Amino acid sequence: MDTMKTYYEKLAATVISNLNKRQIEGLYCSTSQDAVKQALSLLPPNAVVGFGGSVTLAQSGMLDALKAEPSIKLLDREAAKTVEEKEEIFRSHFHADTYFMSSNAITTDGELVNIDGSGNRVAALIFGPKEVIILAGMNKIVPSTEEAVRRVRNAATPPNCIRLSKQTPCAAAGVCKDCLVPDCICNQIVVTRRSGKKGRIKVLLIGETLGF
Repeated sequence: MDTMKTYYEKLAATVISNLNKRQIEGLYCSTSQDAVKQALSLLPPNAVVGFGGSVTLAQSGMLDALKAEPSIKLLDREAAKTVEEKEEIFRSHFHADTYFMSSNAITTDGELVNIDGSGNRVAALIFGPKEVIILAGMNKIVPSTEEAVRRVRNAATPPNCIRLSKQTPCAAAGVCKDCLVPDCICNQIVVTRRSGKKGRIKVLLIGETLGF
């Protein structure tokens, strides 16, 4: 028996049950490959698609799949050549059919916890796109909202600041210093406890370690 595989399946079932109580649709995929196929099957024909910054989307192959699908109109933030172009693409995401992102943490009780710098990602999660699809590795599951914030600040934000070449105390020390420096990316802390529209948010839990 593959102990971790069985553990992930059982834990995912618990989380999905609690997500559903919050009008968030939960699905479990054992591999990234399965998750990408599942996500693409959820898209409407000729979908207009946006996405937030996410290591998980890159590691899982989701971004490559979106860029390779000819029927998708991708509002590609990575194609922007200037800050102004990127901000315009961020705004266009509000009119997308589907928005892809990961979640910094998900509680076993079904709450989504996200910490954001500019706020474009959490803004799209809250309002705008007709559908939001979240891909998240099982390493993102935590027992409580408090543990979720602690995880993001100490396990996700420091490596993200290093990846983005941010001049922050956590990038230097590897742990959160609760800073207010100009490069801080912990400007919004958003807890999604329920989707106002049933099924608008879909969470694909993946039985792998993905992202930070």
